[in-house]
Amino acid sequence: MAKDTKIKPIPEHMHSVTPHLVVAGAANAIEFYKKAFGATEEARLPGPGGKIMHAMIRIDGSAIMLVDEMPEWGALGPKALKGSPVTIHLYVEDADAFVARAVKAGAKVTMPVADMFWGDRYGKIEDPFGHHWSVGTHVRDVTPEEAERAMKEMSAQPAS
Repeated sequence: MAKDTKIKPIPEHMHSVTPHLVVAGAANAIEFYKKAFGATEEARLPGPGGKIMHAMIRIDGSAIMLVDEMPEWGALGPKALKGSPVTIHLYVEDADAFVARAVKAGAKVTMPVADMFWGDRYGKIEDPFGHHWSVGTHVRDVTPEEAERAMKEMSAQPAS
């Protein structure tokens, strides 16, 4: 197949890395992300039986693709897998307000928002579909030396 030099390898308005979530109940997840994260829906391709074969939302300009669970194709979400090792990070204007809105919509706080040694106000949540999200607002600049020193001090303290 000949390459069309007018076609961009990375489409307009896309980044080179785009999360693609498998969700049990993708339509419900889209509505949750709209309410909790202020997402906008850009595409939805329903398949046989009403399952979503492909969808795309944007959160503050960044794309996230979604698909319904389809075990027959090996597409399983975090609940079917009994958890997820992946956390998606969101930088936002106000981490506290963002997490509060997400909790009101049904998310669960897994790490309360707090000031962190690397200069962010940061916390973690789990959405109702089992996906993990970290949320941060950069509040101060920290040199690599300051961050390393603070991390060592934190590591030296006993775990609570």
